[in-house]
Amino acid sequence: MSDPTSVVTGTPQVSDDRPARRRSVLRDLLRRPGFSIPAAVVALLAVIAAFPAPFAGLFGHGDPTACDLTHSGMPAASGHPFGFDIQGCDLYAQVIYGARPSMTIGIVVTAATLVLSITFGLLTGYYGGLLDTIFGRVIDVFYGFPFMVAAIVILTALGSHSIWAVSGTLIAFSWPTMTRVMRGSVIATKNLEYVRAARALGASNTRIMVRHIMPNAVSPVLVLASLMVGGVIAGEASLTYLGVGLRAPSISWGIQLNTAQSYFLSNPSLLVYPAVFLCVTVLSFVLVGDAVRDVIDPKTR
Repeated sequence: MSDPTSVVTGTPQVSDDRPARRRSVLRDLLRRPGFSIPAAVVALLAVIAAFPAPFAGLFGHGDPTACDLTHSGMPAASGHPFGFDIQGCDLYAQVIYGARPSMTIGIVVTAATLVLSITFGLLTGYYGGLLDTIFGRVIDVFYGFPFMVAAIVILTALGSHSIWAVSGTLIAFSWPTMTRVMRGSVIATKNLEYVRAARALGASNTRIMVRHIMPNAVSPVLVLASLMVGGVIAGEASLTYLGVGLRAPSISWGIQLNTAQSYFLSNPSLLVYPAVFLCVTVLSFVLVGDAVRDVIDPKTR
């Protein structure tokens, strides 16, 4: 039997169990070692990136810019657990401080891509027509460019190697896939009964999209975003390793790997330590994303 209150107030009486679903998802995730362990590693890396100084001084010298060429390439010593790089800088401090740009770029790119994808996917999926056609062709153009080649060309043309230049380049080639997924999810959602009920009762297009469609269509995009952070960090490290990403005096794992490639045989620690931190970071984000995907969309298991 219909609720007479809905007739008086003019709002569809659709039970909103989203908070309960979110609590259930969170409980399921926290019970999974495959999520809780890598999530704890990600949280620790985020704290290290935000506050590197205490961690750099915890086991080592603490200052990544205090360099002495007389210590160039020297092995581990008291206060310098990873030894020294070619410039005589403390390698442990360099690796700790290298977490900040990688984590910053990974989070900034993923957050910006998520906002763009949700916005564009909502608009194109809901309105369709010419808007959908134009965005479809634009996305096809972006798909036509190999990511790494296009990123190298853009960063070389810009001549800028800042965090924001690298982030902007990665954003430019990250939004099409997530936008297409969001669009498909919106198309599958916009004709469901509760959306038709809201439309029949006079709800505006903006309210329908924001209040009724987006919360129920965004799950696949959130899964992709959780998997994307690790890929973005690896992409930034690859571009920096190739010499078109970040450059000194910035401190990043990609720069350390780029420098270490010429000294791997004589001093493998220059490559091993930043590579281990990079691999652990990327793997942790990927495992977190896999766990989120399994809980949100069990059909993908």
